[in-house]
Parts: sequence; C-alpha cells; structure tokens
Amino acid sequence: MGKLFKWLNNLSIFRGLSEKEFSWVLYDVGNSAYTMLACSLIPIWFKNIAVGTNPGQISDDRATALWATAISIVTIIVALIGPAIGAIADHKDKKKAIFTTSVAAGVIGCIINGFVNFWLIFLIIFALTKIFYSVSLTVYDSMLNDVTVEDRFDEVSSYGYAWGYIGSCIPFLLALVAFAISGGIVSLIPEIVGKIIGFAITGVWWLIVTLPLIKGYTQENYSTVHKHEISQIFKHIFQTFKKIITKDKKVALFLLAFFLYIDGVGTIIDNCTNIGTNLGLDQVGLVILLLGTQVVAWIFSLIFAKLSKKYETVTLLLVCIAGYFCVSLYALTLKNLLSFGILAFMVGMFQGSIQSLSRSYFTKIIPAEHSGEYFGIYDIFAKGASFLGSGVIAAVKFAGGTINVAVALLAIFFFLGFIFLVLADKYKKENKEVA
Repeated sequence: MGKLFKWLNNLSIFRGLSEKEFSWVLYDVGNSAYTMLACSLIPIWFKNIAVGTNPGQISDDRATALWATAISIVTIIVALIGPAIGAIADHKDKKKAIFTTSVAAGVIGCIINGFVNFWLIFLIIFALTKIFYSVSLTVYDSMLNDVTVEDRFDEVSSYGYAWGYIGSCIPFLLALVAFAISGGIVSLIPEIVGKIIGFAITGVWWLIVTLPLIKGYTQENYSTVHKHEISQIFKHIFQTFKKIITKDKKVALFLLAFFLYIDGVGTIIDNCTNIGTNLGLDQVGLVILLLGTQVVAWIFSLIFAKLSKKYETVTLLLVCIAGYFCVSLYALTLKNLLSFGILAFMVGMFQGSIQSLSRSYFTKIIPAEHSGEYFGIYDIFAKGASFLGSGVIAAVKFAGGTINVAVALLAIFFFLGFIFLVLADKYKKENKEVA
C-alpha cells in the first residue's frame, strides 16, 4: 500500500507536493466520497426503507421531516462541540489521536449503515457517523499549518478540494452502479445488497486514503496552556470569542464575511436538486449533472491553485464571491435543461475554490498554536451555511414566488460578504502600516 501512495505522489499532477502535503490532500479525497454519498444516495436509501404501508413504516412527508430534523440536530451538536474538540486538539500530540478516533468511528458507522434495514436505527447511525465525520474535518482543517508553510497554504488547500472532488467520483460511481442494479434502474440484486456494497465501498475508500495522513502526521504547532476540565475549556473558548470580537477585528470581520457568502454558497448547493426538479429533470439527469459539476470543480480548483502563486488570497476570494453573485442573478433566467447545465457549470467554477481559499486565508490570520480551537469556531459559521438562505427560500416559496427569484435574492448575501471581506483585508493592511 505504501508503494502505491509513493507512486501516486511521484505522478506529475502531484509532483509539486511534499509527502506531508500529499498525505493531507488525500484525506479530502477520502471524506469527499462520504459527502457525495450523503448528498445523493443515502437520502434515497433512507426513504426506500422508511416510507411505506408496512408495520413500522411512515409516510413520505414524515420521512422528509425526520431526515431534515436529524440533519439539524447533527449541525447543532457539531457547532456546540467543535470549538471544545478543537481546543483539546491544540494540546501536544492530541490532534492525531482525535483525528484517528473520529475517522475510525465514522468509517465503522458508514459500513454498519449499509446492513441496517430499519429506518430509525438507520437514521441514528447516519447521524452519529456525520458527527464523527464533521469532527474529523474540524481537526483536519487545523492540520494545514502543520503540513506546509504559509506561502503554500492557498495552493495546498486548493489541491485538497480539487482532488477531493474528482477522487470522490471513483467510489461514488461504484456505489451508483450498485444502486442502479439493485432497483434504481434494474433489479439484478436485492436492494439491501446494493446498499451494503455502496456503504462498504465508500467506507473502505475513506479509510484507505486516510492511512498516509494518520501514519505520517506530526503536530508541529500546539498550545502549552493545558485546560483539562470542561468548564475551563468552555471558559477559554468564551474568552477567545470575546477577544476576536473586541480586539481581533481582522478575524471578526472575516468570519462575518465568511458566514454571509458561505451561507449563499451552501443554499445554492443544497437547492440545486429543488431547482432541477422544478424544471422537470429526472433523478438520472440530476445525478449526471452532479457528477459533471464535480469535474468542473476539480478543474477550476486546480486553476485557482496555480493562480494562488501569482495573486493574493483575498483577491481570488473576491473573484469567487463576485462569481457567485453572478450565479445567483443568473438563476432568474432558468428555463430548461441547458440553462440549468450552465448554472451547474458556473457553480462548479467557484464551488471548491471559495471553500479552499477561505480555509487557507483563515489559517493565515489565526494563531498557529490555537488552530484547532479557531477552526472549531470557524466551523460554527460554516455549519450555519444555508441557515439564512434556506429561510429566504422558504419565505419566497410560502409567498408564492418561484425558486428562481429566491436564489436570485441570495445575491444580497454575496454583496455583503464581498464588502465585509474588503473591510477585513483593509484592517489587516492598516495593522501592517501601524507596525
């Protein structure tokens, strides 16, 4: 296995990465496979076993409500524990232990999920898996300043998203085939067998591509202040919040900008299926466009990785925000499959880059020894993604408006995010001048 990863790292497409950087990038390839499954096939499998007239089954509306409730509960739990987990991970040699534990629990949960055929247990295991998955991402993001130097934050972070997008397509396509032949298109094998195969392939892929990072990671930056009691940890987090708001205007303004524009990004991604459904597209067409968007996101994440060598992070971030501003307004013109395909292409152009550049920019402006705690706070804002936007979508729909108009209104979020990011960067320059 080690020889395989060494061979991959020697390929021209990865040759610019060090061994540590390459191992870190591979985790994006692993966790993105689960993300793809969770966004596409898992909700379908859940409804297949939950909805029906047999004893213990429920209605379609109730299944949808329970699924949304589970996602909301997971989001709240992760937002609450993220900063605490991050603060603990900032202690010497803790990141690797927490990361390894959360990945192992997530992989086990993913594989077990495939064998479950009762909807309530299925939903509980899915929720627990998502929590461990999210915890692993919080720690993973904070590892960036341990695996590379500041001048390469943008490029390495962009590589993570780029190869995560394209790499996740491999296990997803295999899972999609299993779904297709187990009742999705034809019934060559029992549905539960297709489900087991889909979850198992994803879980094994997630684990295998994570092994190099688990094996080779060393925590270079850590806090020497030890906080053991839970009360001490949360007291410290409160103090950090207070410090950010009152003293560190650069971080505070960035987090405000991030919350606004990433909320718009999350809302558009979450509602792509709704937009497609309103246009009369079937599930197969939507899945094909989803895969196409992954490829576009891969290509443009690599392009932005190269551009990061020539241009400042904030400049590229502003380009991405402006791009999404145009995407939201373009939604007003949606009429058919072609226009939806153009929208998907535009989303793919900026989807990975806006997230990777946000991650690397934040890494640059926070204390390296407290990166775990700060990324726990960062994830609170990230987990709130689509919170406000979903409210806008709901309000417009309840008022009788179209989803096209609702998405167009998200341009306000991108406009405000653009303004606050400019202010954050201006504050940074003023600090340098004073210094």
